[in-house]
Amino acid sequence: MRSWANMLRADDATILDWASRQPWAAPMRACMQDAQWHAEGDVWTHTCMVYEQVTRLAEYPDLSRQEQIMLLLVALLHDAGKPATTMLDPETGRTRSPKHSLVGAAMTRQILRDLGCDLPTREHIVRLVRYHGRPPYLLESREPERSVIQLSSLLSNRLLYLFALADTRGRHAEEMSRPEETLHLWRDTALEHGCFNCEYPFANDHARLLYHRDELTSLHYTPHEDYTCTVTMMSALPGAGKDTWLATERRGLSVVSLDAVREELDVSSTDNQGQVIQTAREHCREHLRAHRSFAFNATNLTSMLRRRWIDLFLSYHARVEIIYLEPPLATILRQNKAREASVPESVIHRLLAKTEVPTLSEAHAVRLIGG
Repeated sequence: MRSWANMLRADDATILDWASRQPWAAPMRACMQDAQWHAEGDVWTHTCMVYEQVTRLAEYPDLSRQEQIMLLLVALLHDAGKPATTMLDPETGRTRSPKHSLVGAAMTRQILRDLGCDLPTREHIVRLVRYHGRPPYLLESREPERSVIQLSSLLSNRLLYLFALADTRGRHAEEMSRPEETLHLWRDTALEHGCFNCEYPFANDHARLLYHRDELTSLHYTPHEDYTCTVTMMSALPGAGKDTWLATERRGLSVVSLDAVREELDVSSTDNQGQVIQTAREHCREHLRAHRSFAFNATNLTSMLRRRWIDLFLSYHARVEIIYLEPPLATILRQNKAREASVPESVIHRLLAKTEVPTLSEAHAVRLIGG
């Protein structure tokens, strides 16, 4: 399986055979699980059982081939993070794998990137892996409908529900902590709110953003979209082409660039960045106070880092769009090497590993532009 195109042409048995020979499968075979919840044994055994249950879903034949492959890949990778996170709970003596879905999501992104999977499909699969454990615990949520509605902006609730069925059926458990009735409740809640097969129909982009930020308490309230300006936030690795994209797609737009601020202050990227950040924030405020649209150009590779800047922009009632660029890694490395202030390749790889691709939960608009 050398490419995403080959994956799309492969049958179910071929995909499973390919997965069984991948380097990430061996640690799963060696990783045992808590016998009370997974009496079937190791993670790979459970993975294969879930894979088979995906193909047995009554809805499986009605899915498009791409949707089938997405579910098959979620089955193969949903617990791929367990070998790195499995531990014995010192209080109970039980085996636990805290945050394995986060680790698995990062692994999934790298595996699919290497296959050349297109960016939107890749990130959809990554988010299904990241949130695969949500449906069984819907009743434990303080606001069940909020969980279902928020996730509809990130993934298909239908695919998430179907995978949850397969995940529940693909195990032997002494105690059934995942009754299918709860999974049906996830489906029914999504259907009730019109977001089983599509994103929840928010009144507008601002309503969606406020809802994801837990700042909108009623779905019946329609916030005004009276923006003072638009901030275009760039998000990409060094050398990905942020400057070129802005020069082409946002010609004439004012730009606040962290690289430019460093040059202005004669501060290296390896020096303390406190003064750089403070100066850049003041440059942003100057535009915001003047109600002048501008671009904020920095790597902005994690949601936490982006949130700090977006909080500033929203406090001035700006509309925020995020542009995420991801050309092939070879292109990034080549372009980075040609830059005057190039970054060591080791840093590029480190940043790539920690990258969190932006989602619609973060801004009024998000564009993912792949190579």
